[in-house]
Amino acid sequence: MMMSLGTFVFSLSTAAYQQLQRQTSWRHPTSERVGARAARQYVGPGEDTIDLSGVIHAELTDDLLSLDVLRELADEGRPLALVEGSGIVYGGYVILSINETRTEFFSDGVPRRIDFQLQLGRAEDDAQGEAA
Repeated sequence: MMMSLGTFVFSLSTAAYQQLQRQTSWRHPTSERVGARAARQYVGPGEDTIDLSGVIHAELTDDLLSLDVLRELADEGRPLALVEGSGIVYGGYVILSINETRTEFFSDGVPRRIDFQLQLGRAEDDAQGEAA
């Protein structure tokens, strides 16, 4: 297991990702001041997104419908626990987008290769700092 998102497990037999890119921001709005530089004030965490990109190979997977399973989870619209195979818990994330490209087809139209990109966004935390 590489990682799990809710009940979906990323692995060689489902959807193996080759790259994980995480972008985290913090909010520091400015207030204009007369005769001085604008002042910045920290008001809390901002966006936290994770982009996963990878390839699904027909010869290596049990099921070519892994991205459809992820779409069904996205349709539910609720945060899902994101946990790395090493035990790192990222928290609750929602699926923001899925992009897929099918290439190298068998004679019956089944793709040999599906490249995918998955964008996840951190769900809003409650007052105790736990994922909603």
